[in-house]
Amino acid sequence: MRTRLYNYFRISKPSEEKVPEELVESTYKKLRSRTFWGATVAYSIYYICRMAFSVVKQPLIDDGILTAGQLGIIGSAMLFVYAVGKFSNGFIADYCNTKRFMAAGLLISALVNLIIGVLGLVQGSTGLPTMALFFSFAVLWGINGWVQSMGSPPGVISLSRWFSKASRGTFYSIFSATPYLGKFLSFILTGFIVGWLGWEYGFIASALAGLIGSAIIVIFVSDTPESKGLPSVQELTGETPSKADKMPTKDLQKFVVKHPGIWIIALSSAFVYITQYAVSGWGVLFLQKEKDFSLESASQIIAFAEAFGIAGTVCAGWLSDKLFRGNRVKPVIISGLLCLASLSGFLFSGGNYIMNIVYVSIFSLAIGVVFCIVAGLMALDIVPRKATGAAMGIVGLSSYIAAGIQDIASGYLIQGNASEGIYDFGPVSWFWIIACLLSFILPVAGWNYMKKKVVE
Repeated sequence: MRTRLYNYFRISKPSEEKVPEELVESTYKKLRSRTFWGATVAYSIYYICRMAFSVVKQPLIDDGILTAGQLGIIGSAMLFVYAVGKFSNGFIADYCNTKRFMAAGLLISALVNLIIGVLGLVQGSTGLPTMALFFSFAVLWGINGWVQSMGSPPGVISLSRWFSKASRGTFYSIFSATPYLGKFLSFILTGFIVGWLGWEYGFIASALAGLIGSAIIVIFVSDTPESKGLPSVQELTGETPSKADKMPTKDLQKFVVKHPGIWIIALSSAFVYITQYAVSGWGVLFLQKEKDFSLESASQIIAFAEAFGIAGTVCAGWLSDKLFRGNRVKPVIISGLLCLASLSGFLFSGGNYIMNIVYVSIFSLAIGVVFCIVAGLMALDIVPRKATGAAMGIVGLSSYIAAGIQDIASGYLIQGNASEGIYDFGPVSWFWIIACLLSFILPVAGWNYMKKKVVE
C-alpha cells in the first residue's frame, strides 16, 4: 500500500514521447497557462473549504451550540495541524506530482465539510449533545487542516517548475491573491446560503465547491514540462543553469533550514498571519457584536476586505519589481503603515456601513502587499528552485502556528470579557494592533540577513 501511494504521488517521469521542435514553444505556453490558471482557481476554492466556520460563528453562538472559546479551539485545531502539515508537506511536495497531490487534498477537504454539514443536520433533528458536536467538529476541522496544507506547496512549486525566475514574481503575486478570492467568495456565497438555509448548508455548499475545484486540478494542471514531452524550464526560457540546479534536492533543503533569513521571514510572516486571520476569522463577529451590523451586512463588509486584498497582492510584485526596482523594503514600510492606520480606524472608531468598508478595504489592500512580499517573494528571492517547497514549509509552519495561537487567544479574550451577550473587544484589539506593527518592522530590520543567497 505504501509503495502504491509513493508511486502514485511521486514526481512524474519525463515522457518518452517528445513534442516536435516546431510545436515546443506553443505547447509550452498553452500547458503553462492551463497549469497556472488551473492551480490558481483551485487554490481559491481551497479557501472556500477552509473559511466556513468564520461565517457561521454568530448562528452557532446564538443557538447555544458552541461558545466563542470553543470556536477558537476548533479554529486553532485546523491552524495548528495546518502548520505542521504545511511544513512537512512543503518538504514532501518538492518530490511530488503536484497535480495529484493538490487534487487529493481538496477532495478530502470537501468530504470533511460535507460530514460537518450532515452532522449539523443530524444534531438539529436528533438533539445530539453539543459537547459531542464540539469534539467531532474539532477533530474533523483538524483533519481539514492537514489536507488544506496540501494546497499551497504544490501550487507554488508549479510556478517554479513552469516559469522562469524573471517572470515568477509577477505570477506569484497573482497566485498569492487566491486566498483573498477564496475568502471573498466564501463570505459572499456562504454567508448568503447560511442566511437563507442555515449554517449546516454553508458547509454542504463548501463541499460542493471543493468537488468542482478537484475536477479543475485534474483537468487543467500538469506536473512538469518534461512529463509532457517538453524540455526543462531552463532550456525553454533560456535560463543559465546555476550551481543549485545540479545539487540534490535534499542538500538544498538542508541549506534552507540553516539559513537565518528564512527564519526571520518566518517570524515576520507569523505576525502577518495573526493580523490577517484576526480580521477574516473574527471580523464578522466583531461587526455584529461591537457595531450592531446584521450577519448579511457584516459578511459583505469583510468580503470587501478580501476583494481589495486581491488587488494588493496582485500589485505587490509589480510595486516591488518595477516601481521600486526590486527593493522589497520600501513597499513593506509604506504598506505596513497604511495597514496599521486602517486597522486602528476599523477597531477603535464607529463608522457606518460605508466607512467600515473603507477601513477594511485599505487594510486588506495594504496587508495584501505585506503578505505577498514578506511571506512569499522575500523567501523565493533567496532559495533555489528545487527547495521552494521547503522554504514555504518553514514559513507556513511559523505562520499557521501563530494564526492558531491567535484564534485561541482571541476567542478567550472575547469570551472572557463577555457579560450577558455583550462583548468587550478592547483587549483583543490591542493584541491585533501589536501583531500588525511587528509584521512589517521585523522584515525591515532583518533585511540584510535575508538578502544572502542559500547557494550562489
